[in-house]
Amino acid sequence: MKKALLIIDVQNEYFPGGNVELHDSINTSLRIKEILVSCRKNMIPVIHVQHFATKPDAPAFAPGTRNVEIHENVKPLEPEKIISKNYPNSFRGTELEDHLKMNGISTLIVAGMMTHNCVESTVRAAYDLGYECIVAGDCCTTKSLKLNNEEIPVEYVQKSFLAGLNGRFSKVVQKDDVLKLISDING
Repeated sequence: MKKALLIIDVQNEYFPGGNVELHDSINTSLRIKEILVSCRKNMIPVIHVQHFATKPDAPAFAPGTRNVEIHENVKPLEPEKIISKNYPNSFRGTELEDHLKMNGISTLIVAGMMTHNCVESTVRAAYDLGYECIVAGDCCTTKSLKLNNEEIPVEYVQKSFLAGLNGRFSKVVQKDDVLKLISDING
């Protein structure tokens, strides 16, 4: 049961100054960084997912812009894999599944942005493909949403989507639980 860390879309677009600023993105990225550092130290493979819009004039994630770059707090190092994607699901139209199979990875530790969109669709797809997922809930973030002109606060969006993933599709834990899991793998 080989594990890998999957960091989804921690890109400048979601931070202050970006076009899709998310709730508490800086602190979320710092928690992800703690897991990233531990995985690097313990030789656990790391996969970064980077979203790109398909149109160069898109209002967000436009190719070639600073906002599409992976945030400095979790910048990839050699030989960490970077998967480029154009859809919320990190498997759709990408080499992610081939990379996981080629490297014998069966369990994904998932962190990233946006909980209600890219994180959720990737975790559900991973489940459908037979992968086990451990979601670091406090290493994911989202934003408030609207439904029928009613605003759903970010806290409810975050908790609802994590609750929907927990159980059948993944095990949702906190950063400290993931850090303990990583140290137990090689401890």
